Amino acid sequence: MNVIKEAKPLKPANLGKEAKSLAHFNIREYGMYIALIVIMLTFSIMTDGLFMSSRNISNLLDATGYIGVLAVGMTLVIVIRHIDLSVGFAAGFMGAIAALLLTQAGWPVYVIFPVILVLGIVVGMFNGVLVASIGIPSFVASLAGMLIFRGALLQVTEKTGTIRIDNAQFNAIGNGFIPELAEVGGLKLLSLILGLAVILFYLYSEFSKRRNKIKYQFEVLSRPIFLLKLIFVSVVISYLTWILAGYHGFSWTVVIMLLVVVVYHFLTTKTVLGRQVYAVGSNPEAAHLSGINVKKITYIVFGSMGLLSALSGILFTSRLQSATTTAGTLFELDAIAAAYVGGVSSAGGVGKVTGSIIGAIVMASLSNGMNLLGVGISYQYMIRGAILAAAVIFDVMTRRKRG
Repeated sequence: MNVIKEAKPLKPANLGKEAKSLAHFNIREYGMYIALIVIMLTFSIMTDGLFMSSRNISNLLDATGYIGVLAVGMTLVIVIRHIDLSVGFAAGFMGAIAALLLTQAGWPVYVIFPVILVLGIVVGMFNGVLVASIGIPSFVASLAGMLIFRGALLQVTEKTGTIRIDNAQFNAIGNGFIPELAEVGGLKLLSLILGLAVILFYLYSEFSKRRNKIKYQFEVLSRPIFLLKLIFVSVVISYLTWILAGYHGFSWTVVIMLLVVVVYHFLTTKTVLGRQVYAVGSNPEAAHLSGINVKKITYIVFGSMGLLSALSGILFTSRLQSATTTAGTLFELDAIAAAYVGGVSSAGGVGKVTGSIIGAIVMASLSNGMNLLGVGISYQYMIRGAILAAAVIFDVMTRRKRG
C-alpha cells in the first residue's frame, strides 16, 4: 500500500494531504466501499428509509449469499487470468443432487453436505485438467461445462420439474438464523456478541499487521489516519449488527458467507499458496521460471471454484426449499460482475476476496433498491450492465495511468 510513513504528529494540512494521497493510491480498493455507501444512502432517502430497514437488509444479505460465495472463487480464477462460465449451472446441478439425496435417498444433511462439497471439488478439478493439462482455453472449457451441467440439471429434474424439500434442518441453512440466548432492548444478544467479536477480531488483526510492518520498517499509515480508519470500519460493523439484531439476528447464510471470506482472505494474504496464486496471475512465465508449479496452482484454483459452486448450490437450493430446472441461470455472470465491481483486474494478478463480497453486495443493493422503487426489469438489466462496463473501464484506465 502506497502510504506515508508514520513520523511526528501531523498538522491538519498534512493530514489532509495524506488522506488525499491515500485515496489516490488506493482508489481501486476504497472506491467500491464509497460506492456502496452512496448507493445505500441514495436508496434509503428515495424509499423513505425502507431500504435500510432491518427486514430489508437481512433479506438483501441472504439474497447475496450464494452469489457472494461464487464471487470469492471467481476472484481467484480471474486473478490467474482465466474464467469459469460453468459455475452457475454447476451450482444448480449440485443443488439438485443434494435435493435428490435428501428427498429420495433419505440421506441425512450432515452426510449430504460434505459429499456435495467433495463432488464440487471433483467438478472443479476436471475443469482445471482441461485448462492446465490439455491446454483448452478456460472460456471454451467452462462453456462446455456450462452446457453439460445445464443438460444434467434438466435430466435430474425432468420427472417432477421441481424437487421440493421439506427437511427443516436443510432449509434452515438458507432461511434460518443463529439461535439466540436472550433479547436486550429488543435486540438479539448472540448477534450482538457476534458483531462485537467481529470488531475485536478486526482491531486485533489491524494492530498486529501494523506492529509487524513497523518491526520490519515498512511504511504505515500515520496514527490519526489509522485510528480514523479503525473507527469508521468499527462504526459500520456496529451499525450493521444493530440493524440485524433488531430483526432476527445473523442468518446462517451470512455466517457461512463470513466464514468463507475469512478463510479465503487468510489463504490469499497469509500463506505461500496465496502469494503463488498472485504471482501466477501477475506473470505466469516468470512464476514458472521462479519454481512455482503453475499447473498445480491452476488445479487448486479451479478445484476451489468447484467447491464454492457446490456450497452456492446448497445455499440457493436451501433458500428456495426446492431444486428447479432454472437453478443457476446467470449465476456465473453475477459472480463475474461482482468480482470486477469489487476491484479484480481483467489483466490478472490483482483483486481481493473482500472486495468481491462488497461487489456482490453492491450489485444486490442495486437490484433490491430498484425493485423497491418499482423500476422495470429491462431498465435494471441495462443499469447493471452499465455499471459492470464502468468497472472494467475504470480498471483499464487505472492500469493505463499507472503504466
